[in-house]
Amino acid sequence: METYGIEKLGIINTSAVYRNLAPAALTEHALRRGEGTLSNTGALVVKTGKYTGRSAKDKFIVDSAGVHDEIAWGSVNKPVSQEGFDAIYAKVIAYLQNKEVFIFDGFAGADPKYMKGFRVICELASEALFINDLLRRPTAEQLANFQEDFTVIACPGFKCIPEIDGTRSEAAIMIDYEKHLVLIAGSQYAGEIKKSVFSVMNYVLPKMGVFPMHCSANIGADGDSAVFFGLSGTGKTTLSADPDRKLIGDDEHGWADDSVFNFEGGCYAKCINLSAEKEPDIYNAIRFGALVENVVMDPETREFDFDDDSLAVNSRVGYPIEYINNAELSGVGAIPKTVIFLTADAYGVLPPISKLDKNQAMYYFVSGFTSKLAGTEIGVKEPVPTFSTCFGEPFLPLDPSIYAAMLAEKVEKSGANVYLVNTGWNGTGNRMKLAYTRKMVTAALTGAIEKAELVKDPYFGVMVPTEIEGVPSELLIVENTWEDKAAYEAKAKELAGKFIENFKKYTLMSEEVIAAGPKA
Repeated sequence: METYGIEKLGIINTSAVYRNLAPAALTEHALRRGEGTLSNTGALVVKTGKYTGRSAKDKFIVDSAGVHDEIAWGSVNKPVSQEGFDAIYAKVIAYLQNKEVFIFDGFAGADPKYMKGFRVICELASEALFINDLLRRPTAEQLANFQEDFTVIACPGFKCIPEIDGTRSEAAIMIDYEKHLVLIAGSQYAGEIKKSVFSVMNYVLPKMGVFPMHCSANIGADGDSAVFFGLSGTGKTTLSADPDRKLIGDDEHGWADDSVFNFEGGCYAKCINLSAEKEPDIYNAIRFGALVENVVMDPETREFDFDDDSLAVNSRVGYPIEYINNAELSGVGAIPKTVIFLTADAYGVLPPISKLDKNQAMYYFVSGFTSKLAGTEIGVKEPVPTFSTCFGEPFLPLDPSIYAAMLAEKVEKSGANVYLVNTGWNGTGNRMKLAYTRKMVTAALTGAIEKAELVKDPYFGVMVPTEIEGVPSELLIVENTWEDKAAYEAKAKELAGKFIENFKKYTLMSEEVIAAGPKA
């Protein structure tokens, strides 16, 4: 039996080893093994059980001598000893004996100069299908000469015992950067594989002079690229899906000196409340070859009920990027000319669009602000400001100052314009209309904002255009949308104060960047 070299990892005595099977074959194996069912569109549908999202508190990095001084240790990057990792690894390898194993050998990074090979070893055929959708698939020649840079072992059937294994729960997501190994145990949520690859790229690419980004990206007819940073609910996927621009990718990219490039070869989209009218590209991508997680389906008709969140609010679908009609399949574009930070401010005090200078760009990038809204979580009765460092805190092993400095360097070299776009609320109590936000983003992409008169926001210091074609002028200066000026002042000062308090934890940021933040 061909083992494709997995015995060097200690994986021996398996009942079968499959490598880079076609999506049809992986789907057949998943159905044979009872991992899921088919929908009426032909997509494979699975339930991931207890874990329907990333388990951030179960993520660890091996605290080895070679990386100890590089990692930004804390509540996100939690250490595990080499001995602790090795003990769990040995148990997982033993667990895989006499089981089928599914291998996917592929790449992260569309630019060949920065491409990294990932061997992903899966216990489940459905997870092998997922990573086949999400990573960049090799040509026959690439597969014949494949050399992995990192290995990921995904074994959801192995459950850790916290009292014995030293973990927090039955799940463990562990990265050993020195051994180039990632171990995922106890969780079937496929996003753990995707984000583990992202975490690795966030560690290795800065050493190559490449700025790794948690963002979407698109490219215009003239070859001009743009990147969109934003946390969940800010409109990152919606606004980057522009009928007049090709999608480079929806989530993970690198900014090199001569390119912006997608890490992935697919997309991983939310399904809750999905409709053909609002998100036609995603809706139409849910077909044979796609993997759907935790979406309720009628057992007889096999039709989806995307509004039913009884299995998970975070229901998902993974599919190859070629399922999107208006996609740049090379995954590569020119260096960005426009950088957009998206936020959904429920306080109603951030301008709907504003221009940032270099230090402001670093400040708002590191802050990674948006708002949790009332009703989105139990106990949330008022807007709760949420700060996720560099718009991707859970996946950043290095200090935020490193990524912020890389952003500043790339922006300065490229001459890119940086904008902060608030897709949230204003003083009217209403959320900004998507049509208006699209007009503002278009003005940023075309350079029209550069020709407009700009005024300084009194609390956040950013420069705000007074006129944009197709947008009511009274909406652009956010203070004008508030009837109660005292209430506006109080809310603006409150949010500014939260920015200032949050930024105190970034001890390696320069005084110039700190001074570029809001004034309470």
